[in-house]
Amino acid sequence: MSMVKESIDVDIPLHHVYNQWTQFEEFPSFMEGVEDVRQLDDKHCHWRTKVGGVEREFDTEIVDQLPDERISWRTVGGDAKQKGVVTFQSLDEGHTRVILAMDFQPEGMAERAGDMMGILDRRVKGDLRRFKGFIEERGRETGGWRGRITPGQAGSPGQTGSGTNLSGSVGLPMDE
Repeated sequence: MSMVKESIDVDIPLHHVYNQWTQFEEFPSFMEGVEDVRQLDDKHCHWRTKVGGVEREFDTEIVDQLPDERISWRTVGGDAKQKGVVTFQSLDEGHTRVILAMDFQPEGMAERAGDMMGILDRRVKGDLRRFKGFIEERGRETGGWRGRITPGQAGSPGQTGSGTNLSGSVGLPMDE
């Protein structure tokens, strides 16, 4: 697996930044190559991506979610293998640092070469910049989900949930 870690400071209060990040179905608005994200329940999403002409579909599961602090996830099926965490830190009353760390398994020669050239690092950095612009233009989130998910919590795809949520601090248990 390869690791990418990037961060960005957003000129919006922590609560609003966290709430926006929980709106996974909005991710195609600022994440390059993400065609569609469909929330299946509070813990699971189905993703469709197209990167470099290669289309992939996969499912993710939230492993740990603590409002205003972190969301960690892992893939649980499909064409991609990854796990990650996004953390949120209040810098002051009106500014938030978003830190994204992700492990992923490059597939095939082209992805391994792209990984060695730092393409994913640049893509994640660009996605974070676009997220910053997305929420700063609005000044507020488009919605939010404040539920708590703990590692090992029961749940399976297809269950209905009470809201929309995805993604997590480095070092969280990801392989439970």
